[in-house]
Amino acid sequence: MATGRSIPTLEDVARGAGVSTATVSRSLNSPERVGEKTRDRVLKVVEQLGYTPNFAARVMAAKRSFTVGAIIPTMENAIFARGIQAFQEELYRRGYILLVSSFLYDPTIEKDQIRNMVARGADGLLLIGHDRDPDIYTYLEKQNVPSLVAWTYDESAARPSVGFENRSSMEKLAQEVLKYGHKKIVAIMGSSKTNDRVRQRIEGIKDALAQHGSNSEYLEVVESTHDVESAGDAFEALMRRKSPPTAIICGNDVLAVGAVQRARKLGINIPENVSITGFDDIELARIVNPPLTTVHVPHREMGRRAACELVDMIEKQVPGNSIELETTIMLRESLRSPPPS
Repeated sequence: MATGRSIPTLEDVARGAGVSTATVSRSLNSPERVGEKTRDRVLKVVEQLGYTPNFAARVMAAKRSFTVGAIIPTMENAIFARGIQAFQEELYRRGYILLVSSFLYDPTIEKDQIRNMVARGADGLLLIGHDRDPDIYTYLEKQNVPSLVAWTYDESAARPSVGFENRSSMEKLAQEVLKYGHKKIVAIMGSSKTNDRVRQRIEGIKDALAQHGSNSEYLEVVESTHDVESAGDAFEALMRRKSPPTAIICGNDVLAVGAVQRARKLGINIPENVSITGFDDIELARIVNPPLTTVHVPHREMGRRAACELVDMIEKQVPGNSIELETTIMLRESLRSPPPS
């Protein structure tokens, strides 16, 4: 009867490298505590033997899974990609792995995903925005699972966040639109029902209008799902009006790109016939023709610092700090003065 090869053990690695099992463990789990030559010798034997650390044993010893969950609204576009990539890179550097799920902007699905992540042993969770049922936070507290909010910053919120002020960021962008002389402005936004970021961006536009003496209550907001085709439909309906807007402020770059692409199909020139702005400054904003005037969000810095903060919350069992990051207005070719009436 044939027998398979035995699985290499920690003791095998220690024997091959001529060190103790404790040194092998430190080389793998806390490499900064081991001399470079010793660590390299251990890692060479690990590679030669094909040794894989016993993850279950590590979990039992540390009473942690070294797993973090990120629950994001969607994976269908690039809005969250750069920030989550940086978040994952920093977690990896600190010895954690990342599980990602999405909830399609549906709070019921998000609630289920949070419970699923906790059931699978996540040590902490990254959530997007503050807008959710308070019972979710009560549940996380009972489970002793820390959570951190990103893509927004609110110093008055009870939960720690690493992000930016959506309202003031959009207000600054709207101020630029108004400086160009636009008066017929419409906003294309995602649903604001369970999305605090959308509501704050709408309020930012209203703040700018009020400062320019306009009645902000008359701001027209057209809702669209967060995809290019739906945004294009919303844009087309607006431009077929007898008196179309001269500027359309979109809630994010994906919506803005949808509007630009539909404009091209309709033979509408951007920005000669109508100006379009976005929000986020994802790669699409720079490569679309014309390039989008938008709000640059420091996605990578946000992701990295969110990972640092969440790991500290997990390992030091501290409440966590809120960190505000600055956004920047990127003026590009999609915005100019309105055509003469």
